[in-house]
Amino acid sequence: MTDLTREEIAARRARRAERRQKQRDANIARAEKMHAVRIAQSGSVDQKPDDRLSGRFHIGCSGWYYWHWKGALYPADVPSAQWFSIYQDRFRTVELNAPFYSWPTVGGVKTWIRQADPDFVYTIKVCELITHIKRFEETETLIKDFGYVADLLGGQMGCFLYQLPPSLHYSLSTLQAIVSQLDPRRRNVVEFRHKSWWNEEVYEVFRSAGVIFCSCSGPRLPDELIETAEDVYIRFHGVSQWYRHDYSDTELLVWVNRIKRCGAKTLWIYFNNDRDGNSIKNAERLAQLLGVHV
Repeated sequence: MTDLTREEIAARRARRAERRQKQRDANIARAEKMHAVRIAQSGSVDQKPDDRLSGRFHIGCSGWYYWHWKGALYPADVPSAQWFSIYQDRFRTVELNAPFYSWPTVGGVKTWIRQADPDFVYTIKVCELITHIKRFEETETLIKDFGYVADLLGGQMGCFLYQLPPSLHYSLSTLQAIVSQLDPRRRNVVEFRHKSWWNEEVYEVFRSAGVIFCSCSGPRLPDELIETAEDVYIRFHGVSQWYRHDYSDTELLVWVNRIKRCGAKTLWIYFNNDRDGNSIKNAERLAQLLGVHV
């Protein structure tokens, strides 16, 4: 296969940008539909977090629908419709990345419920409309609308993960905007991608509000475990390269020691290094080193 020309690369990028813009435009309409459903169903669902999920280790991968996992997790001759059942035979939780790009529909959430065992737990990455497009500027209603996903999932709902872009640097006004809009009834996790957010002022505000600070293993980010709530949340992206790193036992044992020393009641741990299926084996290996079942 010949290398792509500059023109071909530019054309691909243009098509990808066009698709992403269509997706972003569609997210606005999808959010409006979920808003209407939420208002219509107000007061008819239990909005309290499920206490049965407390005091446990929730270890899994960031996503499960990857074509490059054929051969690593999914047999080559098995249709994609069977992939989820294979995944949940290995893990009891997943961090869904797809809702970040595409605001979920009520029908889509009901599909998640149907495909999973009753004790399977979903953690949901919140749509970029809130975190990247509006950047928490007057998004309180959108956050409530997205929160309806938790009402639908009930006991299968884990955390809401709010990932902020690396271009967003620390400011007290942004910190206050984030915390003031989050629904305290939810398990709210905030992941920052700029190192300026690793500071005591952020930790103290999060502790007061019960917000979970996402600890990260990622390039150019502070390599430490941060506790701001009863729950601890950790994402493994890679050490020197995003999404491709294969963690050694030595690297994982550093985190094992941190986890054992922390006083967390509940831990949520997801591996986002999906390339070459590294997240699968790394998640299972971490569980072995911790002496827990996934």
